[in-house]
Amino acid sequence: MSQIVKTPRKIKAGGGWQAIAYSIEKAMQVGPWRLWKRMTSRNACKTCAVGMGGQLGGMVNEAGHFPEVCKKSLQAQAADMIGAIDVDYFDKHDLQYLENLTPKQAEDAGRLIYPVLLEPGATHFKVVNWDTAMTIATQALKESKPEKTAFYSSGRSSNEAAFLLQSFARAYGTNHVMNCSFYCHQASGVALKMAFGTGTATVTLEDISKADFVMVIGSNPASNHPRIMTQLADLRRRGGRIVVVNPIVETGLEKFHVPSQIKSYFFGSEIASLYVQPYAGGDVHFLLGVLKSLDETGNVNKEFLSEHTQGSEAVLQQARTVDWQEIVTGSGVEKSVIEQTASMLAESKSAMFAWAMGLTHHESGVDNVLALCNVALATGNVGRPGAGLLPLRGHSNVQGVGSVGFAPGLQEGMRQALERVYNMKAPDATGYDTHSMLEAAERGEISTLFCLGGNLWGSNPDLAWATRAMQKVDTTVYLSTKLNPGHFYGRGQTTLILPVLARDEEPQSTTQESMFNFVRLSDGGQPNVKGMMRAESHVICELATKVLGQSPFDWSRMMSHSEIRKVISEVVPGWQEIATIDETKKEFTVAGRVFHTPQFNTVTGRAIMHATPLPAVKAADEFRLITLRSEGQFNTVVYDEYDIYRGMPHRFCILMSESDTQRLKIADGQRVTVRGEAGELNNIEVVVGKIRDGVAAMFYPEANVLIKANIDKRSRTPNFKSAPVQIIA
Repeated sequence: MSQIVKTPRKIKAGGGWQAIAYSIEKAMQVGPWRLWKRMTSRNACKTCAVGMGGQLGGMVNEAGHFPEVCKKSLQAQAADMIGAIDVDYFDKHDLQYLENLTPKQAEDAGRLIYPVLLEPGATHFKVVNWDTAMTIATQALKESKPEKTAFYSSGRSSNEAAFLLQSFARAYGTNHVMNCSFYCHQASGVALKMAFGTGTATVTLEDISKADFVMVIGSNPASNHPRIMTQLADLRRRGGRIVVVNPIVETGLEKFHVPSQIKSYFFGSEIASLYVQPYAGGDVHFLLGVLKSLDETGNVNKEFLSEHTQGSEAVLQQARTVDWQEIVTGSGVEKSVIEQTASMLAESKSAMFAWAMGLTHHESGVDNVLALCNVALATGNVGRPGAGLLPLRGHSNVQGVGSVGFAPGLQEGMRQALERVYNMKAPDATGYDTHSMLEAAERGEISTLFCLGGNLWGSNPDLAWATRAMQKVDTTVYLSTKLNPGHFYGRGQTTLILPVLARDEEPQSTTQESMFNFVRLSDGGQPNVKGMMRAESHVICELATKVLGQSPFDWSRMMSHSEIRKVISEVVPGWQEIATIDETKKEFTVAGRVFHTPQFNTVTGRAIMHATPLPAVKAADEFRLITLRSEGQFNTVVYDEYDIYRGMPHRFCILMSESDTQRLKIADGQRVTVRGEAGELNNIEVVVGKIRDGVAAMFYPEANVLIKANIDKRSRTPNFKSAPVQIIA
């Protein structure tokens, strides 16, 4: 269990002085001038994908506004600037010790500066040189069969490294190429492609400034996308409305102090015009209710539906025939609140819809997003400036990694272009998604696993299962800047951890893609610590040369990021401008994704609406568990043990409503057992907060041990946000 650290007093609003004080604290830890230089360098943000940096310099968003910075940016940047891990660290600490490290303790151990190897049966990792490490990795790939080899990428890598690795994987002969989006926004991508023919945001950052209504559903941007809060505060200031739909009343979504705006800093900015608290998993019911209310009040844009959509008849018929009581029971939201939401939307001129994991982390994840698309289309709020759909991506380049082909399947045109450039035949077999790859590993069908960053183990539901599966792999290779528990629990029989440079330390510039389809250019720089770290692309290129040789393609060419970008421009649709970005420094929006006219990327040019089946209703005596990130956390990386926004003092707490604790005769601060479908956790501290009755919340990834791998069939995304649990006093 994590060391218990009591939190400072729970704050009443987001942002403001506490954010500035935190920034000062981080600056003092690594040196104010050092941190300032890093933060103002021309580099994209390392955390969320809002977009910061690029040709206009650091702390500048893609619309040119300065200053744009947040706690998450500072957390990630300062973390990369801490000292190196001790040279004798792995001599002193055996595997059993390492397995007992919390995510924060592993993070705080320091920057990895040398390759380390865990051999079969060994009790300690040992330091090796790069020649030895590359020989082991090369031998593993040569001895493995393509169908038993898998490649995984997190969203922290560059477009150049991700494109190079997926190219190598296809040339090697496998489509087992998957990224972390399968465990986050894949449901968004699947649904948006079904509706509009493209899987990303339909809007630009500038569109938010033209909207007068935003629905923020299943997301907490105050903690996970803080720079979006400036846009939301501005919208409220100019008279717009914001409906927040979230089972938890998040402090920063009620009021937020924008540090860069004097009035907002001192007095705060109201965010939510209306706060709706549905059941976890009640989203389809709620959104269908909004559509039903719009239809009953004559606020469906029938002209838009007739001219620019197909399938609207079936969707509207579903809304008309469903009973209001079924909607209220399934959503947990009163009819009057649903009608109020619909009325506010109907009164708006330009509406946007933003969401994150709270909508996608369900067995009905794709249907959740489709239901939201239906509401947007029914009101004509797609295909014009200031209106559209915005999946809020919390990983800095997860969208870019997918765009450049790091996925099991490639579009046919991209596949043909890849074959032409590399003079090879791409494999035909269907590649594994992330969860399917773990299932194959459990069956003993993965012999080599190559991971480009991230913590694949910690991202899984049912961590006991994930441990068994990953430890059956013969050889696992990690490219990492820091340690994390996945290196120890998600180890193979042989495990290599190769130290790599952070993006802003690389000797060459890199690119990243924001959630607004905007490709940023980031300068390289000097390493923050001395050591044997290498650029990710260097490692991949050398490995490809050793495994595949220099014929029919000379992989040594790809040591140059400029050369990689030229190849990307020939292979990836809409990325032609990246070929000249070195010379022009001109960043760009990927073509064919943003819809400012109602002409969509479908066969007919019309958006496609889909009726969405209603998920099973929550049982009366059942809790639905939401796993979530804390204020001091980035994905599985934990920077602070406490959560100052929610008043949760450490990582092993459960957030419950006051009425639920009274019903169960449980006191605030009492310790309980939480039992899920996959396991249980004991000695969990109860924290009473403003959360929907029948819903509880715990921190990810610690609570993943409770959750069975219930997967959305179309997106293959696990249910992390409405998992059934029992709470036992």
